[in-house]
Order: sequence, then C-alpha cells, then structure tokens
Amino acid sequence: MIRTIVAALILIAPSAVASAATCGGAHPVITAVAIKSVDTAGALNHYQIGGTVVNAGSDPQASNVLQSVDIYQGDQKLDTKSIPPLKAGESYTFTYVAQRSSDAGKGTTKLTFQLDPSPGSENCGGGSDKYALSF
Repeated sequence: MIRTIVAALILIAPSAVASAATCGGAHPVITAVAIKSVDTAGALNHYQIGGTVVNAGSDPQASNVLQSVDIYQGDQKLDTKSIPPLKAGESYTFTYVAQRSSDAGKGTTKLTFQLDPSPGSENCGGGSDKYALSF
C-alpha cells in the first residue's frame, strides 16, 4: 500500500513541477482595490476607489498590449479602465468613482473588478484576476 502511494506521488510530482515552471512570462494581477475617499453631495455619496495592477511575471509585456479592468455590480458591467503594458514588477493604479445613496447601509454594495488581460498573458491562478469590494 505504501509503495503504491509513493509510486503515485513520484508520477504526479514531475507534472506539478512542469506546470509551475510554465508560469513565467508576463503575469498581470490585481493586487489591491480600496476606497480612497468619500464625498457627499446632497443625497449621494461619491466613493473614490483606487486599484492596483502589477505584472508579477518575469517578463515585460509587449508595447502593443491592450488590457483592462472591467468593473461589475452583479452581472451589470459599469465601466472599463485601460491598463498600459507593464514591465516585470511594475504596477499601475487605476481609479473609479462609484455613487450611491447616502442612506445606503454599510456593506450593501459589492463591486467586482475583473482583469481582462491581453492574449498571451499567463494565468497562474490564485484568483488574482478578480477582486471584490463591498462598501
């Protein structure tokens, strides 16, 4: 029984290492999204939201890369923010202004920020292509 388990692990281990090794190149990820400030005008609150996208990969993106972050509330797409090509380790901060009633309860609004990467960018998993913010 133990020999069978060890044999199975030996067969699985190389494929796991191989798939991890293929996750090089450019790898844009959303690392943070947060409310930066809130302004009130009449019955509306204006939430200034800032988000950061980082190329966590080992290679720069090509200069002609087209990529963006799509902003959703539920299934409804509210906006798209363009993200320029990033060098390895470089970050870019985008901003978005959300409006809602000043009477709205805390945590009742949820926005999802979805990275729409360029073709050829690696998706290394970990859910870092999506970020949810409730306020």
